[in-house]
Amino acid sequence: MSEPVITDFELPSTGNTTFKLSEHRGRNVVVFFYPKDNTPGCTLEGQEFRDLYTSFGKANTIVVGVSRDSLKSHEGFKAAHGFPFELLADTEEKACELFKVMKLKNMYGKQVRGVERSTFVFDVNGKLVKSWRGLRAPGHAAEVLGFVQTL
Repeated sequence: MSEPVITDFELPSTGNTTFKLSEHRGRNVVVFFYPKDNTPGCTLEGQEFRDLYTSFGKANTIVVGVSRDSLKSHEGFKAAHGFPFELLADTEEKACELFKVMKLKNMYGKQVRGVERSTFVFDVNGKLVKSWRGLRAPGHAAEVLGFVQTL
């Protein structure tokens, strides 16, 4: 599948702000999509990005997480795990559609539509330079860090 061309997007963010990709030119941006706040895999993924956050900063990189959960849910998830990065609320699936991360998944024998765990890296010019789709959470943040350290 060819990657979508993404030049900008905007979503409500924790910290009572709005995240707009184009406002972060001059830094690399990691956007990780995850299925749901407070679930085991998503918690692990967030914790791994949290634990490597200082190293991402040293690599001139910001990190944001995106799911379909509400800002209220995000604020609780962020506080419970001490995430130093913002979480973006895509309750209307605008970014999910833009990034093409909505997939049919099997959950307990039923087909459900949900977010495929995916990560995207934009370089300092705002160009999408790397993506991972259908990934497993354990060790993924370290793999992303290794990539951004080469930019």
